[in-house]
Amino acid sequence: MIGLVVDTNVLVSANLKADGLEAMVVALAFNRKVRMYVSEPMLAEYERVLRYPRLKFQAGEVNRLLALLRESTILVEPTRTVAACRDEADNRFLECAEAAGADFLVTGNKRHFPQRWKATRVLNARELLGLIGRSFLK
Repeated sequence: MIGLVVDTNVLVSANLKADGLEAMVVALAFNRKVRMYVSEPMLAEYERVLRYPRLKFQAGEVNRLLALLRESTILVEPTRTVAACRDEADNRFLECAEAAGADFLVTGNKRHFPQRWKATRVLNARELLGLIGRSFLK
């Protein structure tokens, strides 16, 4: 089964546009068509960003999403600190991907990450969906 790490911007986009490509990627994880890996630092960032007042997500909506994430993802505990990204917070996603041996890291900001990290290829939602094919979404 394909293993993913999902950057915060993908999760936010999925919640802002329910019919967008990012929402399809997140739905794959929630429907257990792919394995989505998370770490505690990633979950903390997801929560912090989803609660930004400017995003206007309701508290109950955020709580449900966080509960669904905890229920449908695989929690990993990275053992190594990475310093490959200029934005320190982005390194948490690489650490998770490395610890999980994830196939892909999906982000809306590919320029913030190396093209590849160990066994993990960095791509956006469109590239992932094009790679795995629409039949995978059924």
